[in-house]
This record gives sequence, structure tokens and C-alpha cells, in this order.
Amino acid sequence: MDYQPVTDSIRALCHAETDAVALMATLACEIHAAHPFADWTGFYRVTEPEVLKIGPYQGGHGCLVIPFSRGVCGACARTGEVQNVPDVDAFVGHIACASSTRSELVLPVWNGAGRLLGVLDIDSDTPAAFTKADEDWLVPLLAEVFKDAV
Repeated sequence: MDYQPVTDSIRALCHAETDAVALMATLACEIHAAHPFADWTGFYRVTEPEVLKIGPYQGGHGCLVIPFSRGVCGACARTGEVQNVPDVDAFVGHIACASSTRSELVLPVWNGAGRLLGVLDIDSDTPAAFTKADEDWLVPLLAEVFKDAV
């Protein structure tokens, strides 16, 4: 995947925006359209302690509420670490929001003040769809875009 065109587009669209939901909506749309294996792309927002609720997304319906204690998204929120799961059936406690999902990439979304805003969740119907290159692209991009988010 050529990351530069979508990165340039995201930077242009998000320039000077600080509203977290507006940023999430824009990134969900751009990443979903650009990534060849993305079947569901969206954000789960921290709405209260230890709780994620669905935010802007592209694709079919997602789970509405995910506690930090469950699933791949919960593990990412709980640990603050990227979760790249090549086979969701092998992930203990995986929540099957869509039965077609085979692999998942979930990244924490922090603002510049160090507040966890939520997680970016990208699901694929293809096993092992996400690479280290995807992680290396998204981690700094999320930090840049959400730096001033509120």
C-alpha cells in the first residue's frame, strides 16, 4: 500500500481541526477507502472510566459498548499498546462484532496531553491482513492528527 497519498489527504482535511469526533470521522473514511484489506474501520471512544463506545466508522454495524476488560479493543485501551491480531479466533476473549472478521489491527489514540481518547479499530475478512508497515504508518499519524484534540 502507498501510504503517502492518504497521509497527505488526511493532513489536508484535518488541518487545524481539534474536535476529536470530527477527526475520527475523517480518518475512518480515509483509511477505510485506502486500505485494501479494511472491511470495517472505526473508532471506539473512551466515554467513561474503563468503557469504550462506538464512534465514527465505515462498514457494517459494530459493537456499541466494549469494556476495557474484553476483546482486542479493550486490550488496546487497557494496555495502551497496539494489538495486531492475525487470527482473531486465536485471541482469547475476542468479541465477534462481525462473524466475518478474521484479523484485526487496533491502535490507541492519545492526545498531546497524554489522555486516551479511544482506539482505532481496523477489521479484515482476510487472515493476517495487517503488517508492521501499517502500524509504523498509523502510530505517528494518529499522534500527529490527535495532538491538539479535545
